[in-house]
Amino acid sequence: MTATSARLSIRSLFLWVIMAIATITLVLATGLSLYLQISSYREDLEETVVMLANIISENAAQDIASGDEQSTMRHLSSAAQAEIVAHVHAYWYNPNRSDDLSFLSSYHKPGEPPIQDQSRRIHLLKTPSMGDGTVEVARPVTYNDNYVGYIYLSASAAKFNSLVGQAILLNLGVMFVMMILTLILALRLQSVIVGPIESMADFLQRTARLRDYSARTPTSSINELNILTDAVNVLLARMQDYVQKQHEAEEQHRQLNASLEDIVSQRTVALKEANQELIQTLEKLHQYQRQIVENEKMASLGDMVAGVAHEVNTPIGLGVTASTMMLDQIGDIQKDFENRTLKASALDRFLSDSQENLNIIYRNLNRAAELISSFKQVAVDQTTESSRTFCVSQLINEILLSLRPQLKKHQHKINVHCDPTLHVETKAGPINQILINLIVNSVVHGFEDTESGTIDITADLMTTSTLKLVYKDNGKGIPDEIRKRIFAPFVTTRRGQGGSGLGMHLVYNLVTQGLNGSITLSSEEGKGVEFLIVFPVETATAGNENE
Repeated sequence: MTATSARLSIRSLFLWVIMAIATITLVLATGLSLYLQISSYREDLEETVVMLANIISENAAQDIASGDEQSTMRHLSSAAQAEIVAHVHAYWYNPNRSDDLSFLSSYHKPGEPPIQDQSRRIHLLKTPSMGDGTVEVARPVTYNDNYVGYIYLSASAAKFNSLVGQAILLNLGVMFVMMILTLILALRLQSVIVGPIESMADFLQRTARLRDYSARTPTSSINELNILTDAVNVLLARMQDYVQKQHEAEEQHRQLNASLEDIVSQRTVALKEANQELIQTLEKLHQYQRQIVENEKMASLGDMVAGVAHEVNTPIGLGVTASTMMLDQIGDIQKDFENRTLKASALDRFLSDSQENLNIIYRNLNRAAELISSFKQVAVDQTTESSRTFCVSQLINEILLSLRPQLKKHQHKINVHCDPTLHVETKAGPINQILINLIVNSVVHGFEDTESGTIDITADLMTTSTLKLVYKDNGKGIPDEIRKRIFAPFVTTRRGQGGSGLGMHLVYNLVTQGLNGSITLSSEEGKGVEFLIVFPVETATAGNENE
């Protein structure tokens, strides 16, 4: 069933409502009338039966008390004068049978078969009882203020049933006539009320289809419908004005569009020229950005070179000092030897000092060699893009060794958590630059107000082909407005103090482009930072490590 067919029309709804109300009202009225009439007929019948039983009991009281069957029979036969009486029984208290009721005499209407003894039902018939077309009642018989017996009377209810049938037919006929009259009246009211509404609906449909908003609906003789008609006419008048204004506006728009086409074409040419200039400007900007990033790399490498040079100067200076002392002592020993004044104690002291100075020279030269080797490996890693197999913990330690000149100025603690047997094959250069930038950022920004910060670097394999680096510090964290765009270029909190804002942008590019990985940041102001770096690698054994 469609939505249209499921809807009720006003015409059918109006007729259904009126007929439903009329039907309910007539059914209730007819039912109430029948109930009252039947109750009245029943009360009349019961009163008649009770009255006849009382008359018989009064007339036959003396004969029943004496147990005279024949005299009692004559009194019972007097009930034949009433047509409705069918059976009459007389029961008495026989002194010879204690106080039990005994059958004394009876009367049966001619043509009616006798009925059995009803003495056992006497106590149930003290009030009239109807059933199976008869009415039964039992009345006590008193003589000299003593109960001497009972009169049982059974009467026909045929007349009562006839009256009830006539009443039902009469009421149903009246209800049927009233239903017909109601239907006629409902149809008349339906045409008076619904007819104008349907005419108005047809008018509105025709107006909407033809879009003839100048038409007006005729008035009605019903006040409420006339109010609706006036409202519809006002709406049509406003719609007509609106449509007219819309047509005028459309005409103005057409004229404006005609004039705007020339303006748009001119603006399009100008926009193309501006876009060309913008593309050229963006190309220059990208060149400048790449140049600045390269400068940032070289500046970082230059700082590291200066630090390592300063760090190497110390052991070399100590070696030079120790060698100078040895040369002076050798000169003194040589003079004594030539002058034949060399003493055993002086030679022994010379040998002891020489051994100590040689040990100093060896340790410092070895330290310088280690620094130069670490710097060489870091520098090679920063300038090469090829993959190699290396020990992760050794790489991190070499990076920390290259940063020692900058870190020894502070008391920061760096903890490295990495399996010393973990070897991977990937590009070491981006890892070098990433960790250097992160450590320098922590020292310069995170530990700006403290001299004893803590950095934790954790490296382990997530899978056999994925390495996870976690970098954490307990510095002052990153503000919300900076954290949201931390990896964008030129974002810095030290503008005008030497900060370029390209450090984290360089880290992001190294992770995503150099290592084909991902980097995420977690930080709250005052609670440090945590960088999670994940990138693909190939596992390898220690024996495959290339120095």
